[in-house]
Amino acid sequence: MSSVAIGLFAGLLLALVAAVGGFDMFMLALLLGAVGVVVGLVVEGRIDVTSLVSGRGRG
Repeated sequence: MSSVAIGLFAGLLLALVAAVGGFDMFMLALLLGAVGVVVGLVVEGRIDVTSLVSGRGRG
């Protein structure tokens, strides 16, 4: 599936959420979509979060 088709599908879903749920649900859908993009980038390896997750070692 091309990135254009994925973008179109995401836009249609956000429009549906805005029409059914109002502005609050639209903002929630945008927030959850942003979280999904970040998680996808981490899984794909484009964002490195090992320094944030590991923290300081004990010892």
